[in-house]
Amino acid sequence: MSAIMRVEKLTKKFGDFTANDSIDFEVKKGEIRAIIGENGAGKTTLMNMLYGLLQPTSGQIYFDEKPVKMHSPADAIANGIGMVHQHFKLSPSLTVYENILLGIEIKKEIKLGKKAVKLPIIDNSTERKKVDELIKKYNFNLDPDTKIRDLSVGARQRVEILKMLYRDVKMLILDEPTAVLIPQEIDELIETIHGLKRMGQTVIIITHKLEEVKRCADTISVMRRGRMIGTVQNDDEATSEKLAEMMVGRPVLLSVIKSGKPVNSEKVLYEVSHLSGKNSEGRMVVNDVSFKIHENEILGVAGIEGNGQTELMYLLTGLMKPAGGSVKINGQEVLQMYPDQLRKNGLGIVPEDRYLQGLCLSMPVSSNLIAGYHGQEKFCHHGIMDKKSIRKNMDKLVDEYDIRLSKDDPEVSQLSGGNGQKVIIAREFSSDPSVLLMSQPTRGVDVGATAFIYKNILRMRDENKAILLISSELSEVKSLADRIIVFHNGEIVGEFIADEVSFYELGLYMSGAKSMRDPA
Repeated sequence: MSAIMRVEKLTKKFGDFTANDSIDFEVKKGEIRAIIGENGAGKTTLMNMLYGLLQPTSGQIYFDEKPVKMHSPADAIANGIGMVHQHFKLSPSLTVYENILLGIEIKKEIKLGKKAVKLPIIDNSTERKKVDELIKKYNFNLDPDTKIRDLSVGARQRVEILKMLYRDVKMLILDEPTAVLIPQEIDELIETIHGLKRMGQTVIIITHKLEEVKRCADTISVMRRGRMIGTVQNDDEATSEKLAEMMVGRPVLLSVIKSGKPVNSEKVLYEVSHLSGKNSEGRMVVNDVSFKIHENEILGVAGIEGNGQTELMYLLTGLMKPAGGSVKINGQEVLQMYPDQLRKNGLGIVPEDRYLQGLCLSMPVSSNLIAGYHGQEKFCHHGIMDKKSIRKNMDKLVDEYDIRLSKDDPEVSQLSGGNGQKVIIAREFSSDPSVLLMSQPTRGVDVGATAFIYKNILRMRDENKAILLISSELSEVKSLADRIIVFHNGEIVGEFIADEVSFYELGLYMSGAKSMRDPA
């Protein structure tokens, strides 16, 4: 089978930093190729060059054996390369067919003698007919007249794929395609990808989810630190463990091992009762939410992003004014306290966005490791910061939490995403809170750092803490949590013992297809 796309010595530099270093690889026609690697390995930079969003510093791209230059996505599409981004680029108020034809609308024509003259009016009926034919061709189960805002996330993704297929691309790049999908939608996407292959389409998948790679790829390319480490066939020898080792350069323990220490159901450390909150538009985004977390327990929150989990975290950490309810730590009311007051009452906070809410990029690591706790006597005496104590704290935590520094006490902006997250984890865990609130604790974090963070979360659980874990990674929630509550439209629609519920069942509740609030 001949190569549809090939790159030679492709390099991309940003100043002195080399994001892609002399990359050589090729993709065959009709192949499903996965490209995996740690966060910052250079996967997205490489794909953005193929799609014309970035220009190579040096090297050459070949498509259909011809040298090509992609100055823009329009050039890429014209050459036969399409890309579906992780964050969809759709207009919610337009229909399926209007979104697919957006920018290349079909205009009405009238005949003047032997000439056909295009009018400045869109031919909606022809557009709809063409899109309906395309939907049926690929068996995508979509209604061309449905507005995007009324579609599920998985259906919106299919619209994005159809946008590219309508433009007659020969190779489709999918960037983190399962990041926001429920298990049922992931199954549908994998079937869609196999269906595209059967129809002759070439697909490249950029992802970090090894289990899904194993389910759909023909071959797997691994990137590390801007280089292409190697490409392997997706066979029995290409285990997830071996792929992870190729990604990080050392063996990685992928499985989560719990201690088996029982939950202390007699002791409630954290109690939320009838909590509600409205957004800036006055819409109720957290509606009458109640739950308890016991000592030695992790309560996981599962749900499709945008269903109130972010606002729940804001309410619990004093960043959003509640519309009603109660929150207690060890029986003491703490609702509407600011983060510094909450920390004094035994709360540790790992926020959703590490750079927006968890770190100060221009401050050194040592200062970030005491942020929020800088008023404690061991760090501050009579208003004067104790530099020796702060330095001692940094040395201890850098060693204990394996925070890798490029130089002595650098600014946090110089750390990788994974090491930045470790700074937050180290700061909050070392404060010895009785309750930990964690949102997206491993987002954008590489495989090795993820395993390390998991280990420490479970350690804290076994040290008599109560932990609330909010994550868009359903496998993360299920493997770490003791109990799981499911959020949909700002409400708790289901509650389960983590080891007793399937991914499929959780997906039904996450999508709103089932709810414990439904009448019996």
